Amino acid sequence: MTGHILAIDQGTTSTRAIIFNGEMKIVAVGQEEFPQHYPASGWVEHDPEDIWKSVVATVKTALRKANLEASEIAAIGITNQRETVVVWHKETGKPIHNAIVWQDRRTAPLCETLKNDGLEAKFTRKTGLLLDPYFSGTKLAWLLDNVAGAREKAEEGGLLAGTIDSYLIWRLTGGRVHATDATNASRTLLFNIEANEWDEELLLILRVPRQLLAVVKDTAGDFGTTEKSLFGAAIPILGVAGDQQAATVGQACFEPGMLKSTYGTGCFAVLNTGETLVRSQNRLLSTIAYRLDGRTTYALEGSIFVAGAAVQWLRDGLRIIEKADDSGMLAEKADPTQDVYLVPAFVGLGAPHWDAEARGAIFGLTRNTGPAEFARAALESVAFQTRDLLDAMRKDWPDGKETKVLRVDGGMVASDWTMQRLADILDAPVDRPTVLETTALGAAWLAGSRAGVWPGMQEFASNWALDRQFKPKMAEAERERKLRGWRDAVRRTLSRG
Repeated sequence: MTGHILAIDQGTTSTRAIIFNGEMKIVAVGQEEFPQHYPASGWVEHDPEDIWKSVVATVKTALRKANLEASEIAAIGITNQRETVVVWHKETGKPIHNAIVWQDRRTAPLCETLKNDGLEAKFTRKTGLLLDPYFSGTKLAWLLDNVAGAREKAEEGGLLAGTIDSYLIWRLTGGRVHATDATNASRTLLFNIEANEWDEELLLILRVPRQLLAVVKDTAGDFGTTEKSLFGAAIPILGVAGDQQAATVGQACFEPGMLKSTYGTGCFAVLNTGETLVRSQNRLLSTIAYRLDGRTTYALEGSIFVAGAAVQWLRDGLRIIEKADDSGMLAEKADPTQDVYLVPAFVGLGAPHWDAEARGAIFGLTRNTGPAEFARAALESVAFQTRDLLDAMRKDWPDGKETKVLRVDGGMVASDWTMQRLADILDAPVDRPTVLETTALGAAWLAGSRAGVWPGMQEFASNWALDRQFKPKMAEAERERKLRGWRDAVRRTLSRG
């Protein structure tokens, strides 16, 4: 059997299909953007049909570029934007409404009502999550309550619902399989991550009929086969994981204490806690990292809303750089005697603060402050926010264990200056791998290992290759001074004072 694996990476703004060969190297990529819809302030939607068409198109493009037939693909792995939710008709597959995207804030009033009713502790205990519009459960409740006839149809068993992975599985299999994996289920506010099942009490609170929801499978498992008419041959779907969990797998963070941090528009840090479900006391998320052969591996996750978006702001908002790659070179020219801090709370602050009302601020400006200092402040803000996450994780981690390794990926990690400053602020080594397509690689490994054409966990981990390790060089006194300044800036920015 061929060792070629197809990874479908369904993201927030584009879909990519990536084909890996038996040596786990990329041989072809198809990519297609799709429209974003903003029907009201704070609302973000996708047309599920746009997503579906982009998946079919990019798979065909990748096959053509690789000069392969569908019959030469051993398996498909799917990774996806995690908290975006779709509801569709069981008979026709037609969505009842646009997908509500993870960025959407329309359910903030419902989340506040649930908090005021004293229910957040219950949700957190069962799901590991906080009551925030970010997660998909309240979005699903909104669809049932606001689309005409939806609730009645759902209670009759005429509708199905799920995150993007389950919608794609349904379409790819011609409506034969309604399934999701444990990582995506763990982001819904409806899944008990300790019992590993949909939680009847939470379903009742959010008034979500159980028959709407998919069967929850391991991250590497049998999710059916594609319709032959789609690509010319039936291809088994053998791996599924939400994007940040797929990146954790792709970075081979299989041992408790290993940590990966992905730097894209935002930043997502995931710490493997093994079979121990660590319940955060510092407003981090407890979640499922992956579930293999029925055994669940848990993680702590911290989400930073603005990472690369701060560089985009330098480019598009302030126009002090022409392209994102210029930020590191400009930051290097900053006056070392100026301590300028940017708290990039453009859309509030994520973990560990979870302050949706906070807004961005800059501190420490002088008459000598210019573009270089702004660039340095923007890049340092990413390092400072990551330090806040790691400090929270170390407080939550049992017995005071330290993280063993920080592996990074995402667009920002190409900047040597940024990665060196990250190591300096963290006072810990930062490892940048040779393969930066870690999300797609993780989904591909789940499918390839399940198909028996790619190596098992240990051999896959041993193939992880280091491009460069960045070691801290900053003096302790300077680091502590900078951290004091950052913490003071954050304190002044928080809406609650």
